[in-house]
Amino acid sequence: MEESNPTLEQGKQAFERGDLSAAIPLLRKALSEAPRSAEVHLLLGEALAEFGRVEEAIAVLKEGVDLAEEDIELRFALGDLYFEAGQLDEALSCYQAILHLNMEEVEARISIGLVYFHRGEADLAEGCYRAALETDPGNAFALKCLGEVHASRGEMEQAMACYRQALEQDPEDAGIHLNLAESFYDGGDLEAAQKECREAIRLDPELAEAYLTLGNICLDLDEARDALRNYEKFLACEHSPAAREIREEVAALIEGLKEEL
Repeated sequence: MEESNPTLEQGKQAFERGDLSAAIPLLRKALSEAPRSAEVHLLLGEALAEFGRVEEAIAVLKEGVDLAEEDIELRFALGDLYFEAGQLDEALSCYQAILHLNMEEVEARISIGLVYFHRGEADLAEGCYRAALETDPGNAFALKCLGEVHASRGEMEQAMACYRQALEQDPEDAGIHLNLAESFYDGGDLEAAQKECREAIRLDPELAEAYLTLGNICLDLDEARDALRNYEKFLACEHSPAAREIREEVAALIEGLKEEL
């Protein structure tokens, strides 16, 4: 990390307290003072992304990568932002570049697998996750992702085995509890699904998908008021542009439930 300056410190403090409106101009000023700083590019890119200015964030991070080609943290940030924006080819290039810099970067292998999985190439994704597990057998995220590959093929016994192994490594991971909840739900065990959903929400009260799944479970259990509350919490937590269609569907479902109650 480069030596800090007062403007950068002020920008960091504003970012850390969630004041993005103050952080962004401060970080822009810090960048003008240190235009080759990888740290400032990273912080400004992250702040812009959180503020919803994704294209600007990508531009800032790309500039940072061009200036610091061997900075793995910058490349991860850029790759993750491309991935979230649905620009999968660009994300893949970023993650592959990280592996070229360091073949032992397990998280890069997992990220490459995620790109393949979202492109519908489950076999390639599985290969990436298994390669990651060869290097790091206890990697909870790789186990979770491998479980998702099995689930996508309908191999629910193998999927749940992966999720349980992942929870042994990281029992506080809300996402893994949600994966288990969805598996139980698909198998018709609503009680177990509800329990895992509630645990996921306890661990991460902002986990939007958990509210959606719990809403569906409550609806199936004829608990309409609880379903309504959980759907409303889903809308309050889910703001991703990629979720626009499902938000519209849930909003319509909420209106229908209100009319019935």
